[in-house]
Order: sequence, then C-alpha cells, then structure tokens
Amino acid sequence: MHIANINREHPEYIARKTMWRQYKDLYAGGEQLRSNASEYLVRRHKEPGEVYGERLGRAFYENYIGSIIDWYAATLLRREPVLLFEGSDESAKLFYNVFSDDCDLKGTNLSEFFRQRLVQTLVCGSSYIVVDFPRSNGVAMTRAEEDASGRSRAYLVDYGPDEVINWSYDQSGGLEWAVIRTSCLQPVKSAEAKWEIETRWLYYDRENFQILRKTGERGPVESIDEGRHGLASLHRVPIFRLQVSDGLWLMNKAALLQLEHFNKSNALSWALTMGLFATPVVYSDREWTQVVGESYYIQLGPEDRFGWTEPEGKVYQIAADNLVRLKDEIYRVCYLMNQAGTSSAGDLRQSGLSKQRDFSITQEVLRAYGDNVKDTMKMVLRTIAAARQDGVSIDVSGLDEFDIDDFSNELDDAKKLLELGIGSETLKKQVFKKLAFKYLCDARQEIKNRVAEEIDAMQYPQ
Repeated sequence: MHIANINREHPEYIARKTMWRQYKDLYAGGEQLRSNASEYLVRRHKEPGEVYGERLGRAFYENYIGSIIDWYAATLLRREPVLLFEGSDESAKLFYNVFSDDCDLKGTNLSEFFRQRLVQTLVCGSSYIVVDFPRSNGVAMTRAEEDASGRSRAYLVDYGPDEVINWSYDQSGGLEWAVIRTSCLQPVKSAEAKWEIETRWLYYDRENFQILRKTGERGPVESIDEGRHGLASLHRVPIFRLQVSDGLWLMNKAALLQLEHFNKSNALSWALTMGLFATPVVYSDREWTQVVGESYYIQLGPEDRFGWTEPEGKVYQIAADNLVRLKDEIYRVCYLMNQAGTSSAGDLRQSGLSKQRDFSITQEVLRAYGDNVKDTMKMVLRTIAAARQDGVSIDVSGLDEFDIDDFSNELDDAKKLLELGIGSETLKKQVFKKLAFKYLCDARQEIKNRVAEEIDAMQYPQ
C-alpha cells in the first residue's frame, strides 16, 4: 500500500469507532468512565453550567455489564481447553509445549490469551490475532538451523477492532489485505525529557508486510521494515478474527440500558442529596442580600407561593423501582436473569424449574462462546503447523462444561459407556484421554502429551 493511503479508514471503521470507545468506557467503568462522564451524563434543559459541573463531579457508575462479561469469560475458561497433538514429530510437540505456556513471548499461556480475546470480543464484537515469526537476516538452509536461530518460534499478537482501520476481502470472503494502526507514548531523546506520540502502521497482504512509523503530530511517515511474512508460503494474510453474532454481543445488547441506568441513578442520587440540604425561603417585599443556609435561598413576596410538581405516587419511589427494573433487564438480555440477585416479588414467584431453565439457557450461550473460541484456536494452531510444516494433527476440545458436578457426571457416563462392552480399542483410548485431559486441565501441555502417548501405547483387554 502506498504511504499516502496508509491512514485511510474503512467506512465500517469510521461508523463504529465512536461506539467502540463508548463500549470500552462502559466495560471499564471507574475513573475511565468518570473522566468521560460529560459524554454520557445527559445535561438537563437549561441546566446551569455550575450545577451540571457539580453533578459531573459527583457522578458514579454501577457497572453491571462489566461484571457480566468477566463472569462469562471466567466461567467459560474455568477449565482450560484440551489441546491434542497427534503424530510422530516430537520436535513439533516440544514446540507446542512451549507455545501453549507462552504464546505471545510475554509469558501468557494460550488459555489466558484467548480469555482476554473473548472479553474484548464481548465488549467490541470482535478481536484480532496476528500470527508472527521472529525476523532475522539471511536464509536458513535446514529446519534445524531455522529452529536454532529462533525463526520458527511462532507467537501471537493481539489487536482490537479499533486498531484495524482498513481492509479488503476477495469474492470468496478471504482477507486480501489489512492495515493496523497503533499508537503509544515514547520518550524523546532530549534534555527536556518530553514524551511524544509514536504512531505505527502495519500493512499485511497475502505474502508481504510493511511497517511504517510517524513520531509526533507533524513528523513524516517513514517505512522502517518490510518483507515476506511468516504465512507467505500459505498465501494468506496472517490475521485471524474472533467474532460473535449480534445476538451474543453482550455489550451491544446492554449498553443503552446501562446508559439509561447511569443517568437515572445519578439523577436520583442528586435529588436525594439536594433534599438533605434545606433551602431557606424568605417572605419579604424588601431587598434581601444576606446569604443563609448552604449559600442558597429563595426570596418570595408575602403573597407568593412556590412548590414542586411530581407524578402521583412519589417520584423517588418510582425512580428507585425503575432502576431495579433496568438492572434486571440488563441481566435478562445477557441471558443471566437467574443472577440478577433481586428480591422483588417477580423473582420470588419464579419457580425452581423456571430458574433451572434460565440457567440451561446460560449454559447454551456459554457453549456457543466455547465453540467460537475453539474454532479460532484450531484455525490459529493449524495454520502455524502448516507454516512450520509440522508433522502433527491438532485438535481442540472442552469448553463445554460449567458446573462443579460436571466432571463426576461425565465420569459416570464414561463408566456406563465402557460397561457396554463395545469392542473398540480406539473408543476406549479416546474416552480415557478425554477424561484425563479434563482432570489435568491445569497441567502443562508437556504432561498432557506424555499422558496421551502412554494411553495410546497401552493394550486393553477385549
């Protein structure tokens, strides 16, 4: 791509970048949302600036959707996915043992890396993963030389959808090229010890990459690296996307409800707080200049009258009830009505069977997320194996059980299956490996591979 076009943004990116920033604020909450509260706290009609500024200073946020998203990610990956590597390529298995423990060269294991990508997906709708290989000068003559130089040490890099600014797909839906833009603060080498924003663009097509950089606001855009990327031999762009459907995009379903809850809870809190400070009323026809009370007062003539209007039924109680309903609705649209935790009459009337049915819906949603994560993980691992020309077949399973009692139930089911006396040694080995991997879900991949080899080597009586 030409340098002049490197900063061009895709129309879909332009339409969504403001939304992504809002969604990340709603997920993070805390000071991140508080610092941007003016974008979310609605200003009342003709509200004085000083009053609005005071309301902004007292703004708070009850972050339900952030907790919901973290619950889904933690529950789904409570047990690590099962990685199965079959084949006679022992050096490849050793590589994947190391890769599963440190997949990004930062010490992050593969399960935690994909948990973070799932959180980002539930917030922004998608998350991007780049497969990269270390670059070095010269050409490796043999595979051993390539391994020794570290060039075959594949690793993963994560990017958010707000960093992938432009792209193009071919007619079959395959990615033809993409541009990633990142920025960070870098210290300036000067006596003043200043910091400047450094912007980088990474361009990938099916065979080549290019990295460009600009320092500061007015600095020139310069190319700092280019060449063939690690998946050039496969003729594919090294970018993978983890994505969920609109129906499973939790932040998109709950964001407007969270904003409504944010505004109403702050309005109610402000009204209650102001109600604690009585406002003096002075009935007099002469000029009054004294400051009384909390620096506020109302001057009325002896015959004047002043009051407030509110809906019959006490507006504060109506607002409090509406906040409970909004909270319940946030949990409902996120398929977690059973975790709303309210003691309202509606919940007390819910039967045990109904609550069990609600949780079964949550489990199905978790399994859908698990399928997305497993499919993306398999695609990434199999692409790495193809690029490295490893002699192994790779499969990913698990992420489909979420109750503490699930393993004991599955153990009983496996026992009943084996008691049927099916004369298949392959079936027995697969059952034993599945049970062993789930029990050893937190063990190192090297241990899991050794257990799998020992199970395959055993002879079982018919």
